[in-house]
Amino acid sequence: MSTDIENAGHHDAGHHDEHSDGASHSTLKGYMTGFVLAVILTAIPFWIVMSGGVGDSNTTALVVMGLAVVQIVVHMIYFLHMNTKSEGGWTILALIFTIVVVVITLSGSIWVMYHLNHNMMPTMQDMKNMP
Repeated sequence: MSTDIENAGHHDAGHHDEHSDGASHSTLKGYMTGFVLAVILTAIPFWIVMSGGVGDSNTTALVVMGLAVVQIVVHMIYFLHMNTKSEGGWTILALIFTIVVVVITLSGSIWVMYHLNHNMMPTMQDMKNMP
């Protein structure tokens, strides 16, 4: 009976030999790879903006936003350990749901603001007729 209690204590102390959740636990090499990629993906947009490497400001903004999306993916893979196997795929499903909600919220907000500005702002002709 005492061996069962000792084994239970050993099991509860966090001495697991196998991980059954499917999550990838990174090594120092994995963290360093993620860190180096994050630094590079931060330095490139900084250099582009500071040097004026891309002449058009709209193109610069698109390049910086594109690199930001790549950096988000790097962080999710190397630091948050998100993949299709972790937690039985529920983390990816939660991420997809979050992205859908954010896209609906942002696009709906922009649509409402555009139509409010377009439909509610008085024109110069209306301003002249005001008392």
